[in-house]
Amino acid sequence: SLRPIIAICGTTGVGKSKLAVELALALSQRSDNARHKYRGARIINADAMQVYSGMDIITNKITMEEMRGVDHLLMSFKRPGEQYIITEWVKDATRIIDETHRMGQVPIVVGGTSYWIQHLLFPNRLVSLDSTSPESADGSSLSEGLAKSLSSLPPELFNLFHALPTQSPSAADQPELASAMHQLLSLLDPQIAQRLHWRDTRKTLRQLTIVKEAGRLSSEILAEQSQAAPSARYRTLLFWLYAKPDILKPRLDSRIDQMVEQGLLDEIRTLGTQLSADTVHPDAKEESNEEIEPERYTIETDYTLGIYQSIGFKEFHDYLSAPAHNDATFQEALQNMKTATRRYAMRQIMWIRNKLLPAARTANALSRAEEDYDVVPTYVLDATELGTYWDANILKPAQDITDAFLNSEELRDPMLLSNTARDLLTEKKPKDIVPRRKVMCPVCTRDEERPVMIEEGAQWKGHVRTRPHRKRAVKLHMQQLKDSQGNDDQPNDEETSESEDGLYETSTLYT
Repeated sequence: SLRPIIAICGTTGVGKSKLAVELALALSQRSDNARHKYRGARIINADAMQVYSGMDIITNKITMEEMRGVDHLLMSFKRPGEQYIITEWVKDATRIIDETHRMGQVPIVVGGTSYWIQHLLFPNRLVSLDSTSPESADGSSLSEGLAKSLSSLPPELFNLFHALPTQSPSAADQPELASAMHQLLSLLDPQIAQRLHWRDTRKTLRQLTIVKEAGRLSSEILAEQSQAAPSARYRTLLFWLYAKPDILKPRLDSRIDQMVEQGLLDEIRTLGTQLSADTVHPDAKEESNEEIEPERYTIETDYTLGIYQSIGFKEFHDYLSAPAHNDATFQEALQNMKTATRRYAMRQIMWIRNKLLPAARTANALSRAEEDYDVVPTYVLDATELGTYWDANILKPAQDITDAFLNSEELRDPMLLSNTARDLLTEKKPKDIVPRRKVMCPVCTRDEERPVMIEEGAQWKGHVRTRPHRKRAVKLHMQQLKDSQGNDDQPNDEETSESEDGLYETSTLYT
């Protein structure tokens, strides 16, 4: 009874958009012997960065020519600095899916943000205002955990909790309020707060509002939801395009080289100039009769906002902001972008294998027990070799499976599609993907109430290798040596070293 959709996921560089367009075109030419009622398809973007307008190179958007006249929705409709969170996307996507079904067409959801796709396919797994209980919205019934946390709040934060702003403040314009909101969330629900940057006022306010309206901590709601089996929102044909890492990595490196040739640096420069222009203080404009150069009025870039999260902007920002460019700095930025892209691709694979596939298996097991069919049939298409292998390995099997799916015919065994499919679909104990915390960089933080926060793991390792961080670390180290002059226990040069985490250590520094 569930309406059908097609979802295509996978890393960058495997042909997801190409497959989506070719399936849509094939559906527009529905044969007379097709028993289903659908003719044509619309493609719904599920890439978190491609929702933003412009910046087509850095987000690797499909071109108008490559779209071949097929409608692409939820793409290029947000401003670069605008926030757009998963609950908003799921709401927009479900609305467009309903509209597409009414048009007699098939929705094809395609993108690399598998986290979004998973929460579209399996509802009631996100904590939002829509999922809170209206009976507790007046705050009359508080969970034990929330009541305990509220009782220990300092007066100013207790008052803030009961007088939350209706709109998220700008961290640039109201840093004290932004910092206080994050501190409040940290005291109420540290498990959730450690995932958020203090500048991300929209998500912080959203979590605080949920806590206030629900009378419960978000972490409590998430723990409860994790115990319930996932149910499916649609009957979904899920295609996972997969390429083996030893082939994918050089392909990704080559793609980044091509992006540079296509004008990636000009695109990042334009984005940086736009960010600088947006942060020019109004008084500075009024007091000067000269034309303001945005590059002279910059603030520390917030890489948690909108398009600025894209791989490439952060890696090349320092190079493009430098007074003079040199090849060594360029090569370092280029390599950092390639490394970040490869790591992101591996994280995409981990999420699909350890989160999305287990959810699909569980939903299928329930569906087979009740309806004797898989509600989310899942197929791995081997995209390790493209070119002349495309039709045989990807397009032809995808078209045949799609026709059988829409005609409600018996589907072929996903395990028999290829050796790669059998290996990836063989059930293994899923690894627990723990959301990474954001930690303060003690070197780059000048005000502990407004810390520089970096995600632990790969982002932290990349951050401590950046030129600004290393320069600040050396400067801080020299200042501490100067301050310690005259001390009998002053460390000598032999006792000073650079640690693995990028901090300069002495016997008294960062212990």
